[in-house]
Amino acid sequence: MLSTVCVQAAEVKVDVLQSKLDHPWSLAFLPANKGMLITLRDGQLRHWQPGAGLGDPIVGVPKVWAHGQGGLFDVALAPDFERSRKVWLSFAEAGDGDGDGDKAGTAVGYGTLSDNLKRLEDFKVVFRQQPKLSTGNHFGGRMVFDGKGHLFIALGENNQRPTAQDLDKLQGKVVRLNEDGTVPKDNPFAGQQGARAEIWSYGHRNPQGLAINPANGELWLNEHGPRGGDEINIPQAGKNYGWPLATWGINYSGMKIPEAKGEIVKGTEQPVYYWKVSPAISGMAFYDADKFPQWKGKLFIGALKEKNLIELTLKDDKVTGQQRLLDDRKQRIRDVRVGPDGFVYVLTDESDGQLLKLSPSA
Repeated sequence: MLSTVCVQAAEVKVDVLQSKLDHPWSLAFLPANKGMLITLRDGQLRHWQPGAGLGDPIVGVPKVWAHGQGGLFDVALAPDFERSRKVWLSFAEAGDGDGDGDKAGTAVGYGTLSDNLKRLEDFKVVFRQQPKLSTGNHFGGRMVFDGKGHLFIALGENNQRPTAQDLDKLQGKVVRLNEDGTVPKDNPFAGQQGARAEIWSYGHRNPQGLAINPANGELWLNEHGPRGGDEINIPQAGKNYGWPLATWGINYSGMKIPEAKGEIVKGTEQPVYYWKVSPAISGMAFYDADKFPQWKGKLFIGALKEKNLIELTLKDDKVTGQQRLLDDRKQRIRDVRVGPDGFVYVLTDESDGQLLKLSPSA
C-alpha cells in the first residue's frame, strides 16, 4: 500500500564500464570472474569481461520479434550452470501464421554456452505464451529461479486488459515451471478445467522486475500501471492481483480504465506499495552483499520515465523510505543487479546504452 515515505536524492560513485550498447535489457554474471552476459533488445547476446570489453554477438540465439517493446529480454544462468552450462533466455516470438502471423508472445528456452563463450548450442524453447496477442506491447519477460527447483516467469497482458483475468490464457500472469521446463504438479491451477496449469498468479498488467527476497525467500514482482499505479506485489499461489478490475491508475486519456471497479476490489490483492505517479519501474534487485553495509537489505528498482534508480528502504514487507540515485544522468534505467563483488550494476535503456558500476559515495 502507499505510505508516506521521504524521497531524497543521494550521491553515488559511478564507473562507466561499457557504452555503445543498443538498448540493453538484462545481464547475468558468469562464475569464476568470467564477466557477464548482456542481452540487447534487437536480439544480440553479448559477453563482457573486465579488461577484454565487449565480445562479438554470441551465435545460436533464437530469432526474436524485435518490434515495439518486443525483442530479446531476460537472461538467467541455470542453477547448475557450472555443470550444465545452460543459459536461459526470454524473448518475443512471432506467431506461426495460423491467424496470429502479425502478432507475438513471450517465449522462454535454454541453450548450452560453449566453453569459449562464443556459441549457444542446441537452444530449446520450453515455454510459449498462448495465445499470441501482442502487436508490440506488454510482454513482461523477467525470469528468476527460486532456489527450490522452480523457475518463475512474469508475463504482460499484451495490452489486452481483460485477458489478465482469463485463466485459459497466459497473458498478465506469473507462471511457475520446474527447472527442466515442465509444469509442477502442485501449481495452483494444475488439473483445473479451463485453466492453464503453468499459472502461479494472475491479474498482472506488465511486469518488469522479478526477484527473490533473500530475507525470507519470497517472490517479489513490480509492474507498470497505466497512467499512475505502478505496483510492487508479492505473488502468491493462485491469487488475483487485480488488473484491470482493481488499479490505482487511470487510462492515458485521463479517463477511468473501462473494466476498473475501484482501487480496492473484493477478491483481489492489494500491492505492497504503489506509486500514484508512475516512475515506469523496471528491473529490480535486493542488496544482500556485505561489501556496503549501508545498502544491506535495500531494494533497488530502475525507472524508465523518471530516468533514475530508486533505492527503497524496507521493514518486513513495507516500504519505509526511498531515495533517487543517478538523477543527474537522465538515462532510462532498464536493469539493476548486485554483482558477486558486492557492487551494483545498472544497464541504461538508450541507443547508446551503458553498463554502469555503482558504489556509495561515502
